[in-house]
Amino acid sequence: MTVPLSDYEKIVGPTAITQLRRLGKKLGGIRVVHVNSTREGGGVAEILEWMIPLMREVGLDASWEVIQGTEEFFEVTKNIHNGLQGRPVDLSHKGWKIFQEVNEKNMEKLRPSLKDAEIVVVHDPQPAFLLPLCDKRKGKWIWRGHIDISRPFRPVWKVLRTMLEKYDASIFSMCEFAQALPHIQFLVPPSIDPLSPKNRDLEPSELETVRARFGVDPDRPLLVQISRFDRFKDPVGVIQAYRMVRKVLPVQLVLAGGSATDDPEGNAVLEDVMEAAGEDPDIHVLNLPPSEHLTINALQRLADIILQKSTREGFGLTVTEGMWKGKPVIGGDTGGIRLQVVNHHTGFLVNTPEGAAHRIRYLLHHRERIREIGAVAREFVRENFLLSRHLREYLTLILAIRRGVDGRSFEV
Repeated sequence: MTVPLSDYEKIVGPTAITQLRRLGKKLGGIRVVHVNSTREGGGVAEILEWMIPLMREVGLDASWEVIQGTEEFFEVTKNIHNGLQGRPVDLSHKGWKIFQEVNEKNMEKLRPSLKDAEIVVVHDPQPAFLLPLCDKRKGKWIWRGHIDISRPFRPVWKVLRTMLEKYDASIFSMCEFAQALPHIQFLVPPSIDPLSPKNRDLEPSELETVRARFGVDPDRPLLVQISRFDRFKDPVGVIQAYRMVRKVLPVQLVLAGGSATDDPEGNAVLEDVMEAAGEDPDIHVLNLPPSEHLTINALQRLADIILQKSTREGFGLTVTEGMWKGKPVIGGDTGGIRLQVVNHHTGFLVNTPEGAAHRIRYLLHHRERIREIGAVAREFVRENFLLSRHLREYLTLILAIRRGVDGRSFEV
């Protein structure tokens, strides 16, 4: 369900909404097409779900295209994804050929939409080869990287760079992720929609329904990590931290998530998590479909502490979600989590299961700190990571590209 911009005034103020409408008017109905590889599952799809309607409301002709791929293609792109995040991978010439061929097939379908667009935003590696296939294009093309490529596996980056250098601009979530490319670069952190089913306020009855559904004990502290079942999210490390805490405190753990349609490793990681959880009745491993937004919302609100113990993270929208619900977050000291978790203020950064267990014990022994840190965290999100700021920066950078801003890096 699309929420009109006016509904956000009570959260971000009328000035922010007026500014968005004025920027949209300056862009005068420009045609913008976003392209990614999945319509549900993962942060990119969630962002595009609200961004496209709001771009339309402020006057842009915005649309969203999704490329289709085979299982073999997504295995290749998962290797590319892992390689960009620093893991050595064996990506053969055949793998890159599959990557190119699937992009070619998608271009046959998407060419009319992309060729005439004034702005095309291509999200992440999967559709990156579309640009070299789009001859006589009308508009400017932007590559939006959502993952941590601060220390990529060089053989993977070397090949992908030959595609990305043809773009007119690129967007990264933080400056540490930016790589040397021969075009202007923008820094735009992601954001959440505070009025979406995943983030809106819930009634006590809605919380109790979810608590009862999964058998969560209301009298014992609850730790919650929400994320795709991905090795970089370190769900097994979360279980290790829980077991250390459990030796001294009677806690419960929820590991809830699923897998995106473009991530073939999800089931294998879920099996590892189930094996690590064993028969422990206080570890709730929930493989949820992408539509369970209200359930995720409730689990985060029921939590005493939110965990996101990633070892690599492009941004970590689940961190933002947890902070918005007034919860302290214990997160991996990596990527975009560092933009959000300020030690001792909005949560704690950790590098090991032992570190996570130490911070969990500290918070549970100092319950007043849970409330204090949670309140600071919510305001931090209000000021920095809501969709009004995100949309403003997209509109601003589109305006800058149309006006031919020069330079290698430009922060909006």
